[in-house]
Amino acid sequence: MMDKPYDYCGIFGIYDHTDAALLTYYGLHALQHRGQESAGIVSTYYDEKKGRYVMPMHKDFGLVLSVFDDAKIFKKELKGRSAIGHNRYSTSGSSRNPANIQPFRVHYRNGNLAIGHNGNLSNARTLRERFRHEGVLFQSTSDTELILHLISHSRKETQMEQIMDALQQIEGAYCLVILTDTKLIAVRDPNGFRPLALGMIDGSYTVASETCAFDIIGADYIRDVEPGEVIVIDREANARKEPKSYYLEPQKGTSSSQCIFEYVYFSRPDSKIFGEMVDKIRRNLGKQLAKEHPIDKILNHPDPDKKPIVISVPDSSNTAALGYAHENQKAGNDCKYDIGLIRNHYVGRTFISPGQKSREQKVRTKFNTVKGVIEGRSVIIVDDSIVRGTTSRYLVDMIREANPLEIHFLVSSPPITHPCFYGMDFPSPDELIANRFNRDVHAIAEEIGVDSLRYLSAEGLVTAVREANPSRHGYCTACFTGNYPVPVDFGVQKEENEIV
Repeated sequence: MMDKPYDYCGIFGIYDHTDAALLTYYGLHALQHRGQESAGIVSTYYDEKKGRYVMPMHKDFGLVLSVFDDAKIFKKELKGRSAIGHNRYSTSGSSRNPANIQPFRVHYRNGNLAIGHNGNLSNARTLRERFRHEGVLFQSTSDTELILHLISHSRKETQMEQIMDALQQIEGAYCLVILTDTKLIAVRDPNGFRPLALGMIDGSYTVASETCAFDIIGADYIRDVEPGEVIVIDREANARKEPKSYYLEPQKGTSSSQCIFEYVYFSRPDSKIFGEMVDKIRRNLGKQLAKEHPIDKILNHPDPDKKPIVISVPDSSNTAALGYAHENQKAGNDCKYDIGLIRNHYVGRTFISPGQKSREQKVRTKFNTVKGVIEGRSVIIVDDSIVRGTTSRYLVDMIREANPLEIHFLVSSPPITHPCFYGMDFPSPDELIANRFNRDVHAIAEEIGVDSLRYLSAEGLVTAVREANPSRHGYCTACFTGNYPVPVDFGVQKEENEIV
């Protein structure tokens, strides 16, 4: 509904816990922001009557709370002491195909196997064509299914060897949770695009896209899964309190490239990703924004009797706006951080009102202004990003109705000019406002109706992130710079190969 990019998925897994499926449910609830179209859980246990392992599964379209709205699901269906879960967001063309809802589950010659995937395989089209020539039938349009086919077609002897064989053939961005009859396997691609963390609760290991999923269940964060690491959790790992790790080599000529946009927008501020708290990074982005664009260099008509106000576009830019205001105050630029926009948290992404016809009306169902705060003041709006610019225009129009003295728009990231091929959904280049106007800031400002517009520089973004988190790993800035760290097939069509 809103003019923001979307992450494709959130994943969670837990091994050897009496409440495995229930804890997975809570973990998915904490990761709801990473995928809001469908949710699913697969568990595993040994069925004494059948004399074999079974993998019950429950998944459907909808939010986690609606998909798992019956407590009987956990008592009667999702038995077992190990489980994986998945939240999904997909491309619109294939979002209503139930075959694409994850986790995927199969039974093949070496037993049961279930998988949840966050990311996008950059060599998916090549792999799909190979399997088609071999006569393989596909049940979904998801590139995740390709991983299952690679495992089942491997000529290696053991299941673990087959999984490693498959992983060495895929390229791009991927974090995986794989559940076998006796193991939980967590995988992060060699470039480390997407976040994945390892935790522990009651002596049981757990993995999740973000650490906020650990907080909701009372698990302790241990560390991040390293780029290229394949962590195997089984009874032996539990006994020695140390999972076994294998490592995948990055593509030749590439290096670790953690997605910097996870810090800018996607991840929850209470999560730790890539080794640092998101809230801390966002405050740093706001501080860097203040250094590059201090308030005293922005205002056209400052009112000596009224402090300019800094407001955020809730909720993802709240902490960046705080950082911006505090850094200005520290530098002697008198301003006030205030609440000028109120967000209606009871409106979901799929909300449709009777007779609703315009994007403007959708924005008005989501936000409202606090007129007493805005009227007669110079307003500095801080947002994390501008994509198409349509929502920004409607927000500015709403703020104009509250009679501010002037409106300036600051963005705590550089202009988005390129699509993402590593697990995020951005519009086509023609729809990106910064690309349409060839990065002309004055033209973009006129388009969204503000007195001025300023972006954080690409150099400032990296500087702010590295100051708060001097990670030994690099960052991917492709959506801002067009520098893709891993080769991509620009001819891949989303309708043909859904990204999940």
